[in-house]
Amino acid sequence: MKFKVGTTAIVAGAFAAGIIIGPQVNAWAQGGDGGRAETYRLLQLFGDVFARVRAEYVVPVQDRDLVENAVNGMLTGLDPHSAYLNPRNFRDMQVQTRGEFGGLGIEVTQENGYIRVISPIDETPAARAGVKPGDFITMLNGTSTQGLTLQEAVEQMRGERGTAIRLTIRREGEQRPVELSITRDVIRPQVVRYRLEGNDVAYIRVTSFNEQTDVNLRRAMTAMRQQAGNNLRGVVLDLRNNPGGLLDQAVQVADDLLDQGEIVSTRARRPEDAQRWNARSGDITTGLPIVVLVNGGSASASEIVAGALQDHRRAVVIGTRSFGKGSVQTVMPLGGNNGAIRLTTARYYTPSGRSIQSTGIEPDIEVRATREDPQAVAAAAGREREREQDLRRALLAEGDTGTPPVPLPPLNLPASVTERVQRQPPEGFPTLDPTKPETDFQLQQGVALIRAMAASPQRRAQR
Repeated sequence: MKFKVGTTAIVAGAFAAGIIIGPQVNAWAQGGDGGRAETYRLLQLFGDVFARVRAEYVVPVQDRDLVENAVNGMLTGLDPHSAYLNPRNFRDMQVQTRGEFGGLGIEVTQENGYIRVISPIDETPAARAGVKPGDFITMLNGTSTQGLTLQEAVEQMRGERGTAIRLTIRREGEQRPVELSITRDVIRPQVVRYRLEGNDVAYIRVTSFNEQTDVNLRRAMTAMRQQAGNNLRGVVLDLRNNPGGLLDQAVQVADDLLDQGEIVSTRARRPEDAQRWNARSGDITTGLPIVVLVNGGSASASEIVAGALQDHRRAVVIGTRSFGKGSVQTVMPLGGNNGAIRLTTARYYTPSGRSIQSTGIEPDIEVRATREDPQAVAAAAGREREREQDLRRALLAEGDTGTPPVPLPPLNLPASVTERVQRQPPEGFPTLDPTKPETDFQLQQGVALIRAMAASPQRRAQR
């Protein structure tokens, strides 16, 4: 059984929202408001509309198109993450979770009817062409994206390797639309990147959670231990702009860094469907201090990892508030080569009992990427950065067991350590360039915090 929790669709793959692949359920067995007679009456309404459209629409339409549109409308009307996956999209999703898919390499969502870029995937055609987080894709090959569903836009951006597509982009700060021609390619994202900062801090960036994430994280840790010898003082785990992925991989990554305790739990409509995952003994860092970097693009599986490490005080979370996607979707395959449905079936909770749906993970120490207040900049532009709570029909954070979350224990770090962290870049700090670590202010603060934690007498006594 595969578990997947993400937040956005990746172009050329149905990597939209958090996913659990599980068995079909008998909907009739669940009962419903109004009784079975009312259900049959409503199904008769659907049949009447179907017959009239089929007979009277201005041009002939295929029965399959009508039914698929109706099914997708039923699901997308529930929340931002439920949808119908036609056979092609279902196959694409299965391929992508194995860590390879075709297309442009863009993580996207939908805002105000347009397609908004969450983040380009590193070293993909989109990243090389200059697509940036926050870009609005307004046209595809000269045709407006207004009115397209997210799934339809993803379909149009998919294609064979070597074929080109023209994107028209509206970008904040640009007076005129940006035109980009991008050649599609097979996307094999390197989901775990790593390097030593100096010769004593391991930097690990996890870009998504697919079937390769846990294995690659372990390899990264082994490689950096060998490179650093006995000098390794801590780990910076970078989950910024990570949209999520497979739940079992999020659980394994958290398990790699925890020695015991709960990692995450899910609570569904029926109490008996609740699930809980716990860490096993063994910490691949052998107790080294950890700093986790998050921002508004860190979602779902990323929030599971950050929330688990934060609740157990195994890591210090710094950056800005995360996306806030705390719902779980189940992918239910349909018979007869009819694809699948992706249905929201549960919320997930951190070990302390927090549902982060629509609220996100608040960092222990807020550190801005730029000197400007991002909310003030967004407000001046007439909008705020979109998060889960801003999506149409987003689930509320309610639905808990009624038991309030357990208050988090204090960081247990001396003021001399936390005071080392600056909350925003100084005047004249260079503009962030992802290819130049010296421009990454949040990373710099994470590294400084690791070194301060490792040098703290309190930390040494704990070890």
